[in-house]
Amino acid sequence: MDLFEKGKVVKVCAPMVRYSKLAFRSLVRKYDCDLCFTPMIVAADFIRSAKARDSELTTSPTDRPLIVQFAAKEAQTLATAAGLVAGFSDGVDLNCGCPQRIHKDMRRTVDLCQKVEAAGVSWITVHGRTADERHQPVHYDAIKVIKESLRIPVIANGDIKNPRDVETVCELTGVDGVMSARGLLSNPALFAGHEHTPFECLWDWVNISLEHGTPFTCFHHHLIYMLEHVTSQPERKIFNGLSSTSAVIDYLHNTYGSL
Repeated sequence: MDLFEKGKVVKVCAPMVRYSKLAFRSLVRKYDCDLCFTPMIVAADFIRSAKARDSELTTSPTDRPLIVQFAAKEAQTLATAAGLVAGFSDGVDLNCGCPQRIHKDMRRTVDLCQKVEAAGVSWITVHGRTADERHQPVHYDAIKVIKESLRIPVIANGDIKNPRDVETVCELTGVDGVMSARGLLSNPALFAGHEHTPFECLWDWVNISLEHGTPFTCFHHHLIYMLEHVTSQPERKIFNGLSSTSAVIDYLHNTYGSL
């Protein structure tokens, strides 16, 4: 899988617990997302239980390119889990971001990245915060140092919230791609250049959710995120209190009309 063409910024949907499932991946792919990750899967559970495999990994022929993210403590566990998903994905990712993102000592960070490069990984994604930083500014200077210290591609993660952030982060760091989590939840069309969730994206989500049989709670939560920055507080209060798919669809029709 050769995603990293010279001069192209690879746009990536992050592995988000509960949220980056097949239906949402299908939505963001319609809006210029190049690569999607599954939510993090505990490798040992995935190996042990067929029920866990059916629950944790749902995909389709059009759900590509796809990276399956695992959490694993032992190399053999990761290798076994990777073998199980080999025919259904384009690669596997080892979650090292909880809690080790970047170290306060950049030498330790660069050393770790160079070790994983030497181990043969195809690329790495760096969240530019330390383990105890949550809402503080992202250390893009640290990501730049990591990029300059490696030969493999590097993807930047952290505070990619609007189309301008994609350009700015690439200019600041020189990375090969950007990954977004909360930014895509709020606006699945972010990578297509939209400042806020466009009207047609809301209906795309409704149609995709109905097609996939998405549970109501998940269906509703995604719309709550999408409408967060385009509705008033009284409107959000009404919408957040809706309790059925039909009520949500009626609200959208009455408020936004139909396509």
